[in-house]
Amino acid sequence: MIEHDNDEKSTNEFVYSLEEKRLLKKINWTTAPFICSIVFLQFVDKIVLNFAAVMGLFEDTRINGNEFSWIASIFFLGYLVFQIPNQYLIQKFSISKYLGTFIILWGINLGCTALANNFQQLIILRFLQGFFEAAAYPCIQILFSSLYRTKEQILWFSIMLMTNEAAFAVGGLIGIGFLNLDGAYGLRGWKWCMLILGCVSAGCGVITYLFLPDTPKSRWYRLTPAQITIVDERIRDNKVVPNKVVNVNHIREALKEPQLYCYFLISLLLNLEHGCISIFSTTIIKTMGFSNTESILLNIPLAFSGIAILLCTIYLNRRFDENSLIGALGCFVSFISILLLAVLPKGGPQLAGLYLSSVGSGYVIGLTMISNNVCGYTKKIFYNGAYIFAYCLGSFLGPLMMRENESPHYLSALIGYMVGLLISSILFLYLRWSYTRDNQSRLKLKLENMDSTVSKEEINSANNMQQKDLTDKQNMSFLYRP
Repeated sequence: MIEHDNDEKSTNEFVYSLEEKRLLKKINWTTAPFICSIVFLQFVDKIVLNFAAVMGLFEDTRINGNEFSWIASIFFLGYLVFQIPNQYLIQKFSISKYLGTFIILWGINLGCTALANNFQQLIILRFLQGFFEAAAYPCIQILFSSLYRTKEQILWFSIMLMTNEAAFAVGGLIGIGFLNLDGAYGLRGWKWCMLILGCVSAGCGVITYLFLPDTPKSRWYRLTPAQITIVDERIRDNKVVPNKVVNVNHIREALKEPQLYCYFLISLLLNLEHGCISIFSTTIIKTMGFSNTESILLNIPLAFSGIAILLCTIYLNRRFDENSLIGALGCFVSFISILLLAVLPKGGPQLAGLYLSSVGSGYVIGLTMISNNVCGYTKKIFYNGAYIFAYCLGSFLGPLMMRENESPHYLSALIGYMVGLLISSILFLYLRWSYTRDNQSRLKLKLENMDSTVSKEEINSANNMQQKDLTDKQNMSFLYRP
């Protein structure tokens, strides 16, 4: 097997051995069903409010448009509040037990939402929904970073977001089904939606608690001795050394780095738009002159366009081995989409802008860059937590920018989203410049210290160093992937 090491550029491309291919297949088939199911349900449970808006929610709970915006946004406030304790808890507990418990809790909470009769009850339940769902993405992100090589991670982070888009598409069909249940046994369609999805999610939580493989050497993978050796090799590649001790020095180091604040701002600014589209898409489409049923169904091509954008992102990343420029390009495409929504006449033509509005490309590139470029277990968790924290804040603020008195154009909100997308593009370019500059300094230092004779002890020392929980700043042989 020829290894393309993460620490230095090589003209040889990495080639999987037959045994590693078997191992990777085993990891994928054992882990992917769990991850895709959890991400699917988490997203459907989050956006169910989008479809409930045309299923009688307004009439039954006597809420208005501005109150609906607050109900949509408060989910992300709950999500945001939990990120602080989540930073500590995710490192202290088994991911399968920790994540499974919170899936059960959010399923129960979603089912209870069917009992809500007014704005106050809805806003409390939606806050708790966000609070419980907040454990999911950080757990999945650290799981991907632990299980997969750096080159493989772009695919799996994209699959995670494509599952979101698939959930959005299938959610539209589910919404039609629940719309047809309206009035059955005296319950409105939106109540059936909450009850059934809540039960399914709680069941998924029980299965996750019992069976999710949550470490590279999990017993559920049934590893052979040869595969255990390959797992150690893969851990050296992704530089993730699981550690239950929270290293405060890793956090201090992260807080001093401008890259942390770039990722934070990128996530925040991208999700201003995402928070709006994920909750208001059905309402926006309805203002174009479509019926309730048509408004739900037209979310399906919106989801598939998001999947197509993510597939293009994966292709470009693998074709050019480039992160930052692709992230900047994705932000610019989203900027064009919002511009089209703002300038095209009301009605069908605006769908073109809506269907290009996915920010998945920029978001998944940000996740990949954190996973590829941040080393140290506590530091990686902290970076991921900051990224998720910003995601929550942006998704919280985005819907609040859609003011009822500006309907149906929402011009000030659209301008705000466009400004955020342009700034995100610039931040991606800054990250590329900073990582390239650091790589040049490290390569120069390496050349200066290079010795023609390398002892066996030095080689063993370098190999042992890769097993330590070092950060990217501490490991000067590490090269960033801009």
